[in-house]
Amino acid sequence: MAERSTAAVDVAENSGDEPLTAQADKATTDGAAESQNSAEKTAPDTGSERQDTEPAIAAPELHSGHKLARRYRLEECVTRLDGFSSWRAVDEKLRRAVGVHLLPADHPRARSVLAAARSSALLGDPRFVQVLDAVEENDLVYVVHEWIPDATELTALLAMGPMEPHDAYQLVDQLSQAMAAAHREGLAHLRLTPGAVLRSSTGQYRIRGLAVNAALRGITAEGPQRADTEAIGALLYAALTHRWPYENDAYGLSGLPKGVGLLAPDQVRAGVHRGLSELAMRALVNDGATASRQEPPCTTPDELAKAVAAMPRIRPPEPAFASPPEYQRTTYQQGNYARPASRPGTTTAQPVPAPPAPLQSRTGKVLKWTVAALLIAALGLGSWQVADKLIDRDKDRGDPGNSQTDSGEKNAAPASGKPVAIAGARDFDPFGDHSEKPAGIKDSYDGDPATYWTTDGYFQSGDFGRLKPGVGIILDLGKVQQVGTVDVSFLGGDTSVELRAASENASSEPTTLDGFKKVANGSGSNVSLKPGEPVRARYVLVWLTKLPQSGEGNFRGKVSEIKITS
Repeated sequence: MAERSTAAVDVAENSGDEPLTAQADKATTDGAAESQNSAEKTAPDTGSERQDTEPAIAAPELHSGHKLARRYRLEECVTRLDGFSSWRAVDEKLRRAVGVHLLPADHPRARSVLAAARSSALLGDPRFVQVLDAVEENDLVYVVHEWIPDATELTALLAMGPMEPHDAYQLVDQLSQAMAAAHREGLAHLRLTPGAVLRSSTGQYRIRGLAVNAALRGITAEGPQRADTEAIGALLYAALTHRWPYENDAYGLSGLPKGVGLLAPDQVRAGVHRGLSELAMRALVNDGATASRQEPPCTTPDELAKAVAAMPRIRPPEPAFASPPEYQRTTYQQGNYARPASRPGTTTAQPVPAPPAPLQSRTGKVLKWTVAALLIAALGLGSWQVADKLIDRDKDRGDPGNSQTDSGEKNAAPASGKPVAIAGARDFDPFGDHSEKPAGIKDSYDGDPATYWTTDGYFQSGDFGRLKPGVGIILDLGKVQQVGTVDVSFLGGDTSVELRAASENASSEPTTLDGFKKVANGSGSNVSLKPGEPVRARYVLVWLTKLPQSGEGNFRGKVSEIKITS
């Protein structure tokens, strides 16, 4: 059996965002001890948990409605375990949901929890659930982190069955790259379980509890990179097989049969992608057992990320379209266009021809033609008189041209080039978490080219890591105005951008990208976006579609200045 770390075999505690009762906590803790003992019998342990030697400490006795720092109101306790508790809370200052970990200031792990939280907060990587605050106050230590209500926990995704190859590929690709970036900054997770991984509605995976979850539980490891790599391999294994890659059941998944060892995913379930199966084994088995497969083991997240990149890219399955209804052939009978031909075997009455209209009298024909001739003559005379008066009027004015077309419509007025004031703006991310660095929006049109609004950092490629089609800024002009030209200045390199405008009749700013019509596009560091035809709108969207690579190794857009003229 492969060597495993405490992070890989510890299946005891809940991730911190699921409701738990005290009885469930006790049962889970008992299960942890049994799982740990079983692991120690089959493999050496590369990590250690200090909680075995620490006295039991009661979690702080707090209740719903308690407020921390006159700001964070506790709503619901989701975990109470081993001297700490985790809560869903509300940040009343920013009016948003947050998560809070609480423990007494004299807890043996209080100092390490604070240090881990502050180190994690400095990373600032959007692929991790961000730590927002870490405070010691009134004999309490608490850590505040993001709460993502629209995300789905990987535990729930695995409960639905094995993943499609493309989904499993995205899982291991995103997790390995994220953890490689964290380890480059000296940060490890050590509790990378299905409960610590969330998938947003756009398919982007985010990891919560970086360094903090392990500190709360007193988990350490001699080889943190190897422990996190093995944990990612276990998640990939579960995604491919719907089984947990150890003998004990965990996270709602059945373990492997006892005594058979670690089987490759393609031996556990038919139809598993061979390349992904090989990748899971390279991450899980680091003791040379993969030598027979002529592939080296992956002992760090960076090695795993490079192995994923070396694989042929797995494309998503083709969307299934409903077949169109069968074409209904229809035939018609001449002289009876509204009635289809009858079915074979049936008799249809032949239409009875209508009697011919009676002949008009000779006097009536003469009268009709006379009236028609008089009308034509009157119209011709009137038209000539009108044209003559118009020509005389133009001569008197001395204007050889005419400001109107034959239909009487006025020509469109040329653009005036006058500046259009921007009444307000907000970030626009309809395909992500609906928030993209809102605090810096004003810097994009403040008149100072040294300040700027920046997007989140994205990895893999400039098209937002293939996670979303773009992000942007909605500009409110205060009222419906003519939009002649929008000049956008970028920092950091050439950026692709589109100019989109809401309908002139829009009573409020649209909430979806389809609510804005594309009127111009361009690319560069200084882009002038001019619609091909006159545009009148109150709400204008500057929509970024491709970002330049930053010095941080990711892709990030920076808008330093936006100017609009009519």
